[in-house]
Amino acid sequence: MRPPPRRSAGGTIAGIFGGLTSVVVLAILGLSLYSGGQSGSTGGGPSISSGGPTTPREKATNSKLYKTGALTPVSCRLPRIVPSAESMRTFMNTLSDCLDTSWSKQFAKAGIPFDKPNRVFWLEPGHSPCGTYPAPGASAFYCPANNTMYVGLQNVVETSGGEPLSHYAVYARVIAHEYGHHVQDRAGILLYGDRQMETGDTATRTEASRRIELQAQCFAGAFLGTERTTLPMTREQYVAMITDVRGRGDEHQPPDKRDHGSGRHYAGWVITGFNGRNLTVCNTWIVSPAKVS
Repeated sequence: MRPPPRRSAGGTIAGIFGGLTSVVVLAILGLSLYSGGQSGSTGGGPSISSGGPTTPREKATNSKLYKTGALTPVSCRLPRIVPSAESMRTFMNTLSDCLDTSWSKQFAKAGIPFDKPNRVFWLEPGHSPCGTYPAPGASAFYCPANNTMYVGLQNVVETSGGEPLSHYAVYARVIAHEYGHHVQDRAGILLYGDRQMETGDTATRTEASRRIELQAQCFAGAFLGTERTTLPMTREQYVAMITDVRGRGDEHQPPDKRDHGSGRHYAGWVITGFNGRNLTVCNTWIVSPAKVS
């Protein structure tokens, strides 16, 4: 049996974006239009029985988590990142503590058991039940085999294309994305997605992977949007974050490698969660394939 697949927030960086023109920046901000039509694309899902979701498919498409509304603000405040591994570690641990509190509250609303993920913030290469790290082009992953988030303290900066440390939202999104995979795991969503990846043809496998990855993007956006009063998302921070995730799209990869989503969708689902916040908008399992391409 192959080891459980690992979920990564990495992707291909399509260059360093510090010199974006104002036209491109406005185009990125225009992705907010994408989120406006996302929440309405919920037709076609199966109805929920009075007993709630029972099968793996129902747990993905009709999770009780989607009906819990917006995340409860936890007044998360993050320390400033300075050029040192220990500073980044403190930042990641503080943010992870906030995520623990936020998602624990949300699972309690849904009546679903929840336990916090383990954390490995590495400086040196190592091994996990899901494989070795770092992997080429990726700085972070979630391993469901031991319920652990793995993030490289230096790799996360290297794979951002040299993004300034002052753009904390770029790095916060990575942690929130990996935490999103833990949320999927605890809710039973990840089990269905992985079964689709194990039994389908190439097109089915890659689409299932994209639905998993893009939902984690949406969950990350929902958290950051909920905490916007204490995590100030200035225009500069917002643009930096969306520019970074758009550059991680896989539209230029061959079909069998397209497992994360195009830059437009990889950024668009963050925006969907950030603006919508209500977890209903993060149900990637019932939207058309065109929205997860």
